[in-house]
Amino acid sequence: MLRPQLQYYSEEGKPFELRLVGKIKQQLSTDPTLHPEYPSSLGLREFTRKATEVALGKHSRAIVENQVLGVQTPGFTAAVRLGAELLRCWYDLSADWCGPVYLSSPCDDSLAGIFQAAGIQEIREYYYWDDKQRGICLERLLEDLESAPEHSVVVLSASAHYPTGADLSQSQWAVITRLITSRRLFPFLLLPTQALCCGDMERDAWPVQHCASLGMELLCAQSFSHCFGLYGEAVGHLLCVLKQNSVLLPVQSQADKIVRSLWARPSVGGAHVVTTVLSNSAHLVEWQGEVKHIVERCMLIRAILREKLRLLGTPGRWDHLTQQGGLFCCIGLNGEQVEFLSNRRRVYLLPGGCLNVSAINCRNLDYIAESIHLALTSSL
Repeated sequence: MLRPQLQYYSEEGKPFELRLVGKIKQQLSTDPTLHPEYPSSLGLREFTRKATEVALGKHSRAIVENQVLGVQTPGFTAAVRLGAELLRCWYDLSADWCGPVYLSSPCDDSLAGIFQAAGIQEIREYYYWDDKQRGICLERLLEDLESAPEHSVVVLSASAHYPTGADLSQSQWAVITRLITSRRLFPFLLLPTQALCCGDMERDAWPVQHCASLGMELLCAQSFSHCFGLYGEAVGHLLCVLKQNSVLLPVQSQADKIVRSLWARPSVGGAHVVTTVLSNSAHLVEWQGEVKHIVERCMLIRAILREKLRLLGTPGRWDHLTQQGGLFCCIGLNGEQVEFLSNRRRVYLLPGGCLNVSAINCRNLDYIAESIHLALTSSL
């Protein structure tokens, strides 16, 4: 019944296309000024400029001082892959860096494979989600990063952590960035659903802006497929913030070489849509209104599910449901309970007990609440 895919579903249970995006697609299809031609291997220049601005802010010092490289990619996964490839020569263009890379536990199952495909075999985990307290355990997270070797890469979710939906607070980010700086670690930030956590692109990107404001070099993988409903068009972006602009051209040359060997050139259809919206203030206001509706619906579903579980007398506390954000939340069920839901109730969650909030609607909400209650109270 529930879909674990990282995709927004409407109240009708269908993949959702924003009205504005549909209108712009139609306009672009009849625009005589757009010609079918290959883009640069690094993507549409105006798209990369706008993608960089929504991550760092228009007046970012890194942008002003020309310390930023943006590369359009065919989706979020491709952005992570390109970043992983660049890491291998980040510290020394003549050397081959090989890790380790630290991933949160839990995280997107595909991340380890992406880094390994790029030749980085040493993948480690840092503690993130604590099942007992149903939230982030900062103390254990810091312990793991404190013991990380110098130049280790730490992959951190900037907002809407997948699959738990639990995000670090600004005060927690302040502590972590101090540790990253003192231990000389390298942050690789993830923005897979920018704007779908807080309903605001700038707020969701605050951790990226905070790290850049501290003068940290970093990588950030972005996706515009989710917040624009462009699931079939895979619109991604890799942002590279460098410590000095003297290395910009060598990194750009290396990125160009890698891209040509992986996908040659990104497609431009979805990128044109995103650029059109971000470049027009009226379009931007309309798009923000539609995104706000999506975020508010997800938060309402969380609140109603929490209340229904409370009324059913379901064991445990459920406040964490409304303290998380984005499309996913971690219910806090163990493996046996998740298996009970799939085998006995046909409710399918990720193995760690995480679900896609948007797949809940008025037709299945009661059934899902009852199923969770039964999973926690029945003799399995």
